[in-house]
Amino acid sequence: MKAVKTIGHDLKEMFKKPMLAISFVAVAFVPILYSGFLIEASWDPYGHLDKIPVAVVNEDQGTVYEGERMDVGQEFVDELKKNGKFAWSFVTPEQAAQGIAGNDYYMAIKIPKDFSAKAATLMDDQPQQAEIVFEPNGDYNFIAGQIGSTAMKDVRAELNASITEAYARSMLSQVKEVSEGFAEAADGAGELKDGAGKLDEGARALQENLAKLAEGTGKLKEGVSPLVGGALKLKDGTATLAQGSGSLASGLAQLQQAGGQLADGAAAADNGAAQLEQGLAATATGAAKLQQGLQQSEQGSAKLADGLEQSAAGSAKLADSLAAAEEAGGKVSSGAAELSAGLEALLQANPQLAESEQGKQLLAASKQLAEGSSRLSAAQQQLSAGGRQLADSQQQLAAGAASLHDAQSQLLQGSGELSAGQQQLLAGAKQLHAGTTQLSGGLQQFGAKLGEAASGSAEVAGGAKTLSSGATQLTSGIGQLAEGVGTVAGGAVQLEDGAVRLQDGTLKLVDGSGELQSKLGEAADKTASVHDGDDTVSMFADPVRIKEDDSRKVEKYGLGIAPYFISIALFVGGLFFTTVISSRDSFQADATRLGRFLSRTATYVLMSVSQSLAAVLILLYGLKLDIGNVPLFIALVFAASLTFTLIIQALVTWGDQVGRYVAVIIMILQLTSSAGTFPKELLPDWMQAVHPWLPMSHSIAGLKAAISSGDAAVVYEQLSYLGIYAAIALAFTGLYFAVKARRTAEASPLERDGALQA
Repeated sequence: MKAVKTIGHDLKEMFKKPMLAISFVAVAFVPILYSGFLIEASWDPYGHLDKIPVAVVNEDQGTVYEGERMDVGQEFVDELKKNGKFAWSFVTPEQAAQGIAGNDYYMAIKIPKDFSAKAATLMDDQPQQAEIVFEPNGDYNFIAGQIGSTAMKDVRAELNASITEAYARSMLSQVKEVSEGFAEAADGAGELKDGAGKLDEGARALQENLAKLAEGTGKLKEGVSPLVGGALKLKDGTATLAQGSGSLASGLAQLQQAGGQLADGAAAADNGAAQLEQGLAATATGAAKLQQGLQQSEQGSAKLADGLEQSAAGSAKLADSLAAAEEAGGKVSSGAAELSAGLEALLQANPQLAESEQGKQLLAASKQLAEGSSRLSAAQQQLSAGGRQLADSQQQLAAGAASLHDAQSQLLQGSGELSAGQQQLLAGAKQLHAGTTQLSGGLQQFGAKLGEAASGSAEVAGGAKTLSSGATQLTSGIGQLAEGVGTVAGGAVQLEDGAVRLQDGTLKLVDGSGELQSKLGEAADKTASVHDGDDTVSMFADPVRIKEDDSRKVEKYGLGIAPYFISIALFVGGLFFTTVISSRDSFQADATRLGRFLSRTATYVLMSVSQSLAAVLILLYGLKLDIGNVPLFIALVFAASLTFTLIIQALVTWGDQVGRYVAVIIMILQLTSSAGTFPKELLPDWMQAVHPWLPMSHSIAGLKAAISSGDAAVVYEQLSYLGIYAAIALAFTGLYFAVKARRTAEASPLERDGALQA
């Protein structure tokens, strides 16, 4: 009970003394003065950056990019004039240098002459970074320089976005042009596909015609082979014909001579019919000669008939061979013409092939082949017609020779009968006279015709020789023809193979051009879907937007630093109070140790509560701090103040001035290691190790949670730590009064002054 009275007595005595009362009130307001001024000064320093003078020097000369003027430096200056983040001064290099030297500017920004030129090299093989020279005036104010450096990062980001936007706009414009090019290329690929289809049709027709050509040249080759044999037979036949026609001419000459004699004899017979008996011997002789001449004539006519039959047979074979050659030549000519037409269509469908040297040579060769085949066909037609005429003439000549031979055989038989019937002539002299008269006239006619026959046989002999010579040339020519036809046949087969490969290639070309058209169409659609509007360009320039979750955001810098300043102020307030009130003695002379302990502790607790109450009222209603959880904030302020006060009481109670010194050391250690400003991870290792053992570390952590997030769990955890520190300090103080039995006679200077005044 006495101990409790000691508390009341000491408090009453303290407030009775004006100096002590005033000191108590003054010390109670130390924390709020300390923390209030610090928080007010640091409340929103970044909100007044527009008052910081900054020099801006623009020496950029601009450049031309993609045909358009590009002045990035001037655009940057225009943007700076709009934003107003700092007090911009746009000056010359000399003015900027003088301003930095005279501490008129906290920093300077210089844009070099080649800034735009380097910015335009982004798409070059060796792009050059555009540079802005930033010169902070660190000698004048380090913090301002740091703020400027941070601001320059934002400026750099804006510049990068601006340059990227320009490039993106140019790139998207080119993408649109590429899209249009893809569309045109797709249309061209469609035309290429159509042309390739026509080319495929032409190649197919060419292949078919070349197949026909190969087949025709094969047949021509097969037809020429018997033609060669026929030509050889014709050559032999014409040689035989020439020989037989010579014999015929000789026989006819003899026959003509004998015919003259016969005519003379007939005349003599006609004139001497009366003397028939006398001229029987002469008549018999003439008849014998006549029979002999007729035998020779019959032999010549037989040879003539045989030669003409052979000649007719050879001419017929020649005509057949020439007809076959004509037919094959027609097919060759037709195939060559179709080949030339198909190749010409192919070249029309493929202009690149038409312009190539191989295409031109191939077209010229096909035209020459067509013209040669046409001339060959015409010559074969003429040759076939001549062969047919020759065959017809030979047949007629053979028929005439056969008739002549029959007549001569009959004549020979008649002459035999004449010789045999000479005995009958005498009896039929009258009849003979009449007959010889008729015979004389007939022989005259026969002589005339025989002359014509002789002349014709001579012509036949000359023609047969000419025919034999022509047949020899024909045989040689047909041999060359067979050789040429073989070459043509081989070439036709090669052409057919090439046409097959060409058709395969055209099919692939059709498929490939179709796929090309499809892919180009898809590319055109995809590139056409690329938007080049301002939104797209802005997205290219600034593709990432940072969305800030401000649920734990502290709006003002002063609010963020307030836990640190409040904790320092409360600690300083507790330290100040030890200079006003004694930590050991009581105003009651007979106070017990417990009474002194309780009295001193109650006094310090009252001071702590007073300081806390003043701080809370001024912070909440004077500075109007925006607190997340006000009750927890108040609890933490009271708990921190009480903990710091009890710790300082224990130190000063035990060590007096030394205790105050230790308290100052602890305060300094807490200033550096409590992570009130920088994160603890940025502190030196030994400070990080000390951090969790410092009471101010827990007060700051709890106040941060109460002010910003209002996280009760964090606050309660930090309150428990502070409670442990307070309990330890209180026990440490109680230990002093339990150990020290005697009362210390000394009082504090203020207590003594108060006593004197009383």
